[in-house]
Amino acid sequence: MFIGIGTLVNVATVLVGSVLGVLIGHRLSHRTRDLVTDAIGLVTLVIAISGALAVSDHVLSDAVGDSAPVLIVLGAMLIGGIAGSLLRIELRLEGFGGWIQQRFDRGEGQSTFVEGFVSASMVFCVGPLTFLGSLSDGLGRGADQLYLKAVLDGFTSIAFAASFGWGVAASALVVLVVQGSVTAVGAVLGDVLPEAHVTALGATGGVMLIGVALRLLKLKQVAVADLLPALIVAPLLVQLLVVIRD
Repeated sequence: MFIGIGTLVNVATVLVGSVLGVLIGHRLSHRTRDLVTDAIGLVTLVIAISGALAVSDHVLSDAVGDSAPVLIVLGAMLIGGIAGSLLRIELRLEGFGGWIQQRFDRGEGQSTFVEGFVSASMVFCVGPLTFLGSLSDGLGRGADQLYLKAVLDGFTSIAFAASFGWGVAASALVVLVVQGSVTAVGAVLGDVLPEAHVTALGATGGVMLIGVALRLLKLKQVAVADLLPALIVAPLLVQLLVVIRD
């Protein structure tokens, strides 16, 4: 597999889901959609735990010491969470989605194509799994998270397309641009950052992904977007400890 495959699969599922939604989407019950979301949530939890276990990787412990990796992830989550909460990232992302919808809102005469395009674009791209999955893919750590997102987006696009039509399919272009850009950033970081820093970033992302799983399972609405700064803090903490040890 190659870097970027996760985004391409995601784009494909949105397109296929849109076609199915236009043709047969109205036949899927809410119970079926909820069951699919629960299944994806459970598998997301398994992948999240697997990613978080990178905290025990010898590459990281060799660089910062045996007792430091867990503290690095904890510190990154706390510092990143506080920063994200102060910046109100989650609320700003939600507000951005609402603002985009209002910009295209023309009252009763609003095009269902435009409404479907805007609504689907926000749902597919304004979420923590978009950033976590794309970054992981770019870093070369696998596209499993984006595969899960692709399945979830595929079923969501069926529901959207059943109501809004072909505008949902057009949102695949936004998915390609947004996730492709984040994947490219991850690829650059993978070439620049030492392996220990990338491992800490991956472990922190795994813990954050547990929050996404809890949201999918409707157990706890964790403000995962507010935790996104932790992905920046984790490598910085590793670098700080490496400098101190040297």
